[in-house]
This record gives sequence, C-alpha cells and structure tokens, in this order.
Amino acid sequence: EHEDFQYQSLAWSIDRGRTWAKYKGNPVLENHGVQDFRDPKVFWYEPTQRWIMVFAALDHIKIYSSPDLKHWRYESNFGMEYGAHGGVWECPDLFRLKVEGTDTYKWVLIISINPGGPNGGSATQYFTGDFDGTAFTADHEEIKWIDHGADNYAGVTYDNVPGGKKITIGWMSNWNYGQETPTVKWRSAMTLPRELSLVSEEGKYLLRSKVIDAFSKLLTPIKEIESFDLKEGFRFSDERLELSETTFRAKLSQDLSFKLFNELGEFVLFRIDPEKMEMSIDRRKSGKTDFTENFADKIHILPYQGSGKEVDIRIILDRSSVEIFADEGKYVMTEQIFPNSPYTELEIKTEKEA
Repeated sequence: EHEDFQYQSLAWSIDRGRTWAKYKGNPVLENHGVQDFRDPKVFWYEPTQRWIMVFAALDHIKIYSSPDLKHWRYESNFGMEYGAHGGVWECPDLFRLKVEGTDTYKWVLIISINPGGPNGGSATQYFTGDFDGTAFTADHEEIKWIDHGADNYAGVTYDNVPGGKKITIGWMSNWNYGQETPTVKWRSAMTLPRELSLVSEEGKYLLRSKVIDAFSKLLTPIKEIESFDLKEGFRFSDERLELSETTFRAKLSQDLSFKLFNELGEFVLFRIDPEKMEMSIDRRKSGKTDFTENFADKIHILPYQGSGKEVDIRIILDRSSVEIFADEGKYVMTEQIFPNSPYTELEIKTEKEA
C-alpha cells in the first residue's frame, strides 16, 4: 500500500564503505503515511547511552532514540511553531558547539527548506537551543539563515572531525533552477568546505561559516596592497582572477561595492550599505541568465548590522561561482554565475561621500 513512501533502513560495512550488507529486519522505522519522511542524521548521545536520530517529516523534525540502531522509540518533534515554513523541510542536523570565548555549550539544529528561502527557492535555516536526549528546545523565535545567497542548500556536518570541528559542504544550487542551469558536462558543484562556529552577541547566538583553514594552502598570492583611497577606488586586472580569492579589510562607515567583470561587460556586484543596513549581490548581468525566469530576476539582499569596527570581507571566485564571507563569516552569500568569458577585472569603490 505504501510502496512509494520513504522509510528508514539499516545497512553496515566492514570494509570502509566499499560493500554493504542490509539488515534482514529492515525497515527499522516504518512510515505511517507521510510522503516526506527522510534524511536521517544519527549520533551517539552519551548521557542517555542511546543513539539519536533526527529526520525530516514534511515541514518539521522528528527525533527518535535507540540503544542498538535497530529498535527505535519516538521521542519528540520540533518545528511546528518555529522557523520558516514556505516548503518542505529536509536534511536536518543536530550537534553541540562551544560558544567562542566562553565555557557555554549550545545545541544547533540545521534544517534545509524548499521553497521558502530568503532570496527565493531553497535555503538552509538554523536554530540554537538545548537538547536533553529527548527534545530540542529553541531559544529564539526569529528565522535565522546560514547563507543568504541563492546557492547553498542541504549541507550537513561530518562526524568525528579531528578537534571536534563542525565542517559542512552544501549543494551549490537552488531547486528554482537546478535542473535548468546552462552546463553540459556537469550539473551543479558543491560549496567549499566550511567550518561552523557559534558566537554570542547581545545575548543572541550567531552561527558563523568560515572556509576551512586547509583552503589557504592552495592559494598563491597575486597582489598585496597595504591600503588605497576609496574616493579614487581600486581597479585590478589579471587573468588569474577567474580562480581567486580577494581578502579586504575596511571600517564599514560608508557604502562599498566590489565588482567582478569581464571584457564583455558582464559582471557580478557585491555591495555593503551600512545606511540601508544591508549587503547585496546583483547577478542580473552576470552572463547567461535567461535559461530560467528566476535566476536573475532580482538583487539578493542580506540584512546587515554594522559593528563600527574594522570588518574582513573574503570573496572567493571560481569560474562559475562566487562565495562571499564578511565579518569573520557572520554574513555569507553563495551564488552561481555563468559568464560567457572569464571574469578578469576587479573594482572596489564607494559611490557616496563618507
């Protein structure tokens, strides 16, 4: 009767994942009639000596526990009254993080949603709170997004990373147009691996994303400059820019724009406007955009709270993507681009008087 429904089963490997044996007693958790019943994330919870499984059921999360991975008991659900509900919830992840600079630990619950993202289509939200082995309790009601760009979805963290780090990789696309992107030999890439960390600001917890340290070992410096006058702006041209990282530090007391472009006049524009309290990405003239109506239909916005201090901005450009991290990864935007010619020009300037 429910052959098409999703359910949870068990398999194991004793040769590092090369071959798998399926448990004869499958499924270990039956579906009782919910079409979307998927994406289990399992971890060991030491205080109760039980395995915990979180997974998505339509537009909320179910939590089960087990002593042996075979017999599962329903514990609780989360999300009926919390978070964004524009679409189906997917790919949950629940883990503990130490709040930087403190002895406090908080639990973080990550959930991807499609549709309903802040700039259209799919995106990933998160909650901070507490978990007692049975239920997750959020400590905020406002919706929080890991990435305000259009193209970071369905990332979950790796288990057993050395040093207890939480590292995630997202699918660098969006269900709005993921099957329409104008590529031939490949369809979609992944984001760079990102380490997640928690900080506390004015009594609220923020999840930061930073590209893992190992990425820096792949970089070769092209140009370093001490400082420049924003009134005159900064312009740089180099064919190596199409695969590059630009790191920039500034006191964000006025608007700033970072334009990456090619000789055809195609460009992607990242702006920070402290007055409007927003960051934005404009990819409307970035190259191939007409393959779907909602790839380049609007400028994508990220609400920005200026700190008044010097802020670092990191822009990582690949041939078909741009990943932007500001203020030590508190503000993140990931976007696909499809230029008809490589971006080899960078311009940084301000458009208003300070």
